[in-house]
Amino acid sequence: MSLHCPARRQLLLGLSGAALCSIIPSQALASRSTKGIRELSFYNRHTGEHNDGSYWIDGKYQREVLQDFSHLLRDHRQNVTAPIDKRLFDLLHALKTSLNVNDEIHVISGYRSPHTNAMLANKSGGVAKKSYHMRGMAMDIAIPSVNLKTLRDAALSLKLGGVGYYPKSGFVHVDCGPVRHW
Repeated sequence: MSLHCPARRQLLLGLSGAALCSIIPSQALASRSTKGIRELSFYNRHTGEHNDGSYWIDGKYQREVLQDFSHLLRDHRQNVTAPIDKRLFDLLHALKTSLNVNDEIHVISGYRSPHTNAMLANKSGGVAKKSYHMRGMAMDIAIPSVNLKTLRDAALSLKLGGVGYYPKSGFVHVDCGPVRHW
């Protein structure tokens, strides 16, 4: 015969929860923290523009910094700006953190208007007709101090979105769409 005792059950769950917390590394607990600063710096290879800033401070995205970043990442061919997905900035921050670098991210391509994307797709078979660039969810990047293969491998290890490797063109594509690679 067993007795049902809710107080005992809660005590046991509470103790097991405390035990579990004691074995989880403090970094894993801190990763969900709303404290801290996330910074990025960019260099647009086509326009020659530089921009850096703290885009996330203590759990809050900084609207003005995000707008400045979106302007730098605009479609330079059409001079059209669109909002860039915040998850892409978080992916880039995680990438730089995993590589332990503070260098500027060189931008080869950020936002692309549908017109620009169609023009590039007509010139090259490597441009997707429904590219995440048109949704502000993708960037083609390089970090000069980081070997391109190392950059690709680090992006793949994050499993935060798509990763394309273009060694002949000198860049890695990252996006915050589904996890996949090519």
